[in-house]
Amino acid sequence: MSSPFHSSGHPHSTRYWQTSRFALDLHRPLIMGIVNVTPDSFSEQGQFFQSKVAIDHAAQLLKEGADILDIGGESSRPGASPIDASEEWRRVGDVIEEAIRWKVPLSLDSYRLETQLRALDLGVDIINDIWALQQASAVERLKPYKCGVCLMHMKGEPATMQRSPLTGSGIEAFASVKLFLQHRVSELCKTGYESERIVIDPGIGFGKTVDQNLYLLKNQSELLELGYPLLIGWSRKSTLGEVTASLVTERMAPSIAAFVMALDRGANILRVHDVRESRQALNLWQAVKNC
Repeated sequence: MSSPFHSSGHPHSTRYWQTSRFALDLHRPLIMGIVNVTPDSFSEQGQFFQSKVAIDHAAQLLKEGADILDIGGESSRPGASPIDASEEWRRVGDVIEEAIRWKVPLSLDSYRLETQLRALDLGVDIINDIWALQQASAVERLKPYKCGVCLMHMKGEPATMQRSPLTGSGIEAFASVKLFLQHRVSELCKTGYESERIVIDPGIGFGKTVDQNLYLLKNQSELLELGYPLLIGWSRKSTLGEVTASLVTERMAPSIAAFVMALDRGANILRVHDVRESRQALNLWQAVKNC
């Protein structure tokens, strides 16, 4: 599979996301396709748990228009139980080994340092970390790889985050999210990370109430003041189900509606399950913007 991306090298514009192998052009929004190699993901009910099925699914997402593949082996749905590093690698290792040959941008969705390092040794381009590299020694251990990183805000941990979400109003939760992300990028830059490597994610649904999630979307553009690209993940989230009274399998339309609103508010990367339909919506949004 051929790659539409520039080869790795120092970009001359902050509108690039520098990763291990690619400088990803953010002058147009990118689509990150979700590859969940888990038996208990909230949206796919484990249908891509087997490596061969997950690999076929990843290839299909590229055909449908994904710019980046985000491969994960542990569910981060509310109430999910953690697994150990060996089990996580058993799930994702074969998928990564195959996908790395395709010469397309690969992201690992994992907060576990052991898994992150094994994936980077294979050549993975991005670490998408729901813990924002807060684990002991993670920042120092990942720095030499020159990988891209996505720092996400999460209140608590997946097993308990929706039992004890952020307190306060939407504006108070927004301020807390913004301050956390500002602190994390500052810590990485002080440690020697180039700013071009860093993307931020407000963590829709990760320890936040419905009203707080909606306020984050409404005021998302204020996060651009931090000076970093935004990765946004609204795909099939429970907030959409609450607002539209829809089951997980019925949330494609509200997911795309949320993504279009996120695009209007400066989103650079959309993390999605439904790549084909999201690509169609993005193409229309881009055409209107450019006409």
